[in-house]
Amino acid sequence: MATISKKLLKAISFNPTKRSYQITIKNLCERIESKQIVLPLYQSGIRWTLQKNIDLLNFQLLGKAPVSPISINEILDTSIAVEQVTFIDRKLIDGNVQGKHSITDGQQRLTCNFKAYSDDDSFRSVVLDIGRGYFYEVSGEIQNHQIPVGKLLNKDISEFFKYTNSNNFLMKQEVKDVLMSVRSKLFDYNYTVNIAEDLTEAEQVHWFEVLNNAGSRVSSVQLKFAKLLARGMDIYSDYTDVFVSKMKANGYDSLFVQKNTEVSIPIATLNTAYEVVTQRENHVRNFTPMASDTKENQLCSLETDKLKQCFDLTLDGLEKTFKFIDDNELVPPRRIDYITYIAGLYVYNQNNEFNEKQKAALISWYENTDFTNKSNDDRRDMFKEILEIRYITDKDITQMELI
Repeated sequence: MATISKKLLKAISFNPTKRSYQITIKNLCERIESKQIVLPLYQSGIRWTLQKNIDLLNFQLLGKAPVSPISINEILDTSIAVEQVTFIDRKLIDGNVQGKHSITDGQQRLTCNFKAYSDDDSFRSVVLDIGRGYFYEVSGEIQNHQIPVGKLLNKDISEFFKYTNSNNFLMKQEVKDVLMSVRSKLFDYNYTVNIAEDLTEAEQVHWFEVLNNAGSRVSSVQLKFAKLLARGMDIYSDYTDVFVSKMKANGYDSLFVQKNTEVSIPIATLNTAYEVVTQRENHVRNFTPMASDTKENQLCSLETDKLKQCFDLTLDGLEKTFKFIDDNELVPPRRIDYITYIAGLYVYNQNNEFNEKQKAALISWYENTDFTNKSNDDRRDMFKEILEIRYITDKDITQMELI
């Protein structure tokens, strides 16, 4: 006959919601600034677009429902605590982290409010329009009836008065009264905070997965590369964010069909650079630049200078790929594979330009290759084929004809 689980009995005697409380945005920002509120090492970098931040500011100002709670792990036992980093710049926290509040869920929301509080450069174009009554991004000069969010919600009230007193419209008493009321509302806006104590890394990751990713798993890629911070390297700011920014600047960011591929695809694109940097004589099939072939273990085992070399080679190859598509007036790629494969070819070619016959072969490959409904093995074969273009010489066309 079954007995009652001791684990069940222990669980029903403990109610974690008893430690929930409310705290103002201003207080949260002050605690971020003092490094009392920090981030676990595995948390991703700043992922929200500017518009997403504006949407949150408007919801806090105009919304009729509260923003969802923040989830925090309070560190008491440092022996089981994961390493912690600061907000925004993600610098490793030195020394004792006992008593720190580690954010499990809410990084992007807190970052948004802290950027306004600290007048971050990335928010310089975000204004509150007095006439329209909401926040939005301006593309040109800021008008008299607008105030930058970093001045409106600046931690130093003298910055607020300095800005409003220099503007003939904003310095009017009735306008300034409204702005002070907006400032007070947003500073006094309460977030509900749910507190847990002394979660292990596995427990905090699990909580993060349930809350932040709606049950999806934090990828091993994300966790392993987060550990590089201890070696002074941030995979997000040093590489993946740069990769994504370059894609966006060239109008290709829509090719990331899922959010998590903004990490996995840039990491997989490092495969070719890894083979070059480690001086492999021959390409290995499962080092193809596609999301299923990420090699986080091998990349993380590289010395820091070698990994940095991989970053530089890949980003340079990416830029050359964009230029190749533009210079040859090719139709925009339908899938990101076209970009990662050509970037991989450039890296294998030491980022040197192609001769005329190599260029012709690559154009033919681009225009005639179809990734639709291809298996992973098919796609690996397709990358092996494109690598053969390296061997085409101006005097020999036979290799090109074999492709």
